[in-house]
Amino acid sequence: MLTNGKLNTIKQALTEDIGSGDLTAQLVPANQTSTARLIARDRAVICGNDWFNAVFLQLDPAIEIEWQINEGETAEQNQELCILRGNSRALLSGERTALNFLQTMSGTATLSRQFYERVQDLDVTVLDTRKTLPGLRSEQKYAVRCGGCHNHRIGLYDGILIKENHILACGSIGKAIEKARLITETQLPIEVEVENLEEMTEALSHHADILLLDNFPEEELRRAVRLNKGQAKLEASGGITLNNIRAIAKTGVDFVSIGALTKDIKAIDLSMRIVAE
Repeated sequence: MLTNGKLNTIKQALTEDIGSGDLTAQLVPANQTSTARLIARDRAVICGNDWFNAVFLQLDPAIEIEWQINEGETAEQNQELCILRGNSRALLSGERTALNFLQTMSGTATLSRQFYERVQDLDVTVLDTRKTLPGLRSEQKYAVRCGGCHNHRIGLYDGILIKENHILACGSIGKAIEKARLITETQLPIEVEVENLEEMTEALSHHADILLLDNFPEEELRRAVRLNKGQAKLEASGGITLNNIRAIAKTGVDFVSIGALTKDIKAIDLSMRIVAE
């Protein structure tokens, strides 16, 4: 069951597409009913079933949707995903919006699953970032989890990450950390982005909880792990691909964060075919 906030997102998406009315859907009689079949044209981890359902149910609560695959399962190429039955106009009007949610979320989940599978036997956690599609952050963050990876902070309000520009604005890493401890009334961990071992040493001297090692080469990551000696959690980030994630994870870092999980996704190719009854 989707929250009211997510239902509002769906309503906004429908309004964006339908506007004052679907002109082309008026080609079919208002009371005509149809059956539609949804096919995956790509092999993919399917994610977003509830969003897909909600689009059509917003247009006509009488539409019936029978899924052939569960959320988070992998569909093979040309596999039938679900069957829809109901008012033809509603099926036609909701098609694009429903597919947009499903193809985007499934694309995110599919890529996340690929990264997860590369390192699932290692003691490392794969994280996403805030590099998400505007307005679809919660959907993409959910899809990342569906793919087997984990969420970094959701937004600017639920975590402290001191980055290069924060450090420049404060004057130094030490000053930034001190101010961060003053402004937070909770026990949120303080994470600091560092670009070299010298910055890492400064952050450790001020007791940062997590260090984001930005674009460290593999050998530098190993040196960072040795220098750290378990003082802080270490997060590798920048330039991480399916080809190098396993080697990076083996350096001994605790986390690997990847913007590509939500930023560089390929939407899944889906096809919906309607047959009038």
